[in-house]
Amino acid sequence: MPMILFASVVRVRDGLPLSASTDFYHAQEFLECRRQLKALARRLAQYPGRGSAESRDFNIYFSSSGDVACMAICSRHCPAAMAFCFLETLWWDFMASYDTARIGLASRPYAFLEFDSVIQNTKWRFNHMSSSQMKSGLEKIQGELEFQPPAVLSLEGTDVANGVLNGHAPVHPEPALNLRMEPVTALGVLSLVLNIMCAALNLVRGVHLAEHSLQVAQEEVGNILAFFIPSVACIVQCYLYLFYSPARTLKVVLMLAFICLGNVYLHGLRNTWQILFHIGVASLSSYQILTRQLQERQSDYGV
Repeated sequence: MPMILFASVVRVRDGLPLSASTDFYHAQEFLECRRQLKALARRLAQYPGRGSAESRDFNIYFSSSGDVACMAICSRHCPAAMAFCFLETLWWDFMASYDTARIGLASRPYAFLEFDSVIQNTKWRFNHMSSSQMKSGLEKIQGELEFQPPAVLSLEGTDVANGVLNGHAPVHPEPALNLRMEPVTALGVLSLVLNIMCAALNLVRGVHLAEHSLQVAQEEVGNILAFFIPSVACIVQCYLYLFYSPARTLKVVLMLAFICLGNVYLHGLRNTWQILFHIGVASLSSYQILTRQLQERQSDYGV
């Protein structure tokens, strides 16, 4: 019998299944384990990033980070390091394929049906690889498990064997999934420099107008905010380009909207070319943020 029998990708906050491998097993014990996995998926938000649970004939493993978790049903002979290595591989492949905004907006089970074949192929590779092929990946995961053991759950309730009070799991930091972005490009550096320059220009003009308005007129408050808000939005754009952030697409759209609306409001204090320059820089930065993806996971696992 293969080591890894079934795998699925679920959304952590509500346990919604997003994708799953094909199920070839119809024994009553396995079907019961599937039902237990679904029940466990609905409680993942209570638990730390890695955990396992034992049923009578199989083991259930899960690994979560952010709003996505990968779960697997494995035979009792499957090493924990191999199971978590498999789940981390699935997590990287799924997050490299789908944007967090799309994941958050999914409203029906198995909305990412096309990913089923990726799960199936990855499961097949892990089931047919030798220990020597997976050696480096297994050693890495084994070291992480020794440093921070996964939670051991009871399928009959919500108890965690690592220590729990009143049926609520302790809060632990999520494990080890390092979200690295692709290298910064020359055009990306240019967008950062221009963005910082626009932020500085907005800030200087806003401060100068605020000093003037305190002495002359209170009706300039709208113009002051129209300088300050785009200035903050420019800094946020720089952060979004440099670092990974959940719901990145939504944040990019909001920052671009703030910059565009602020500059349109300032028509009169700025000429048309100045407004177009600021909007153009914001648009370039937005494009650079959306095209800079998570870096492909290094092939540590021999797959």
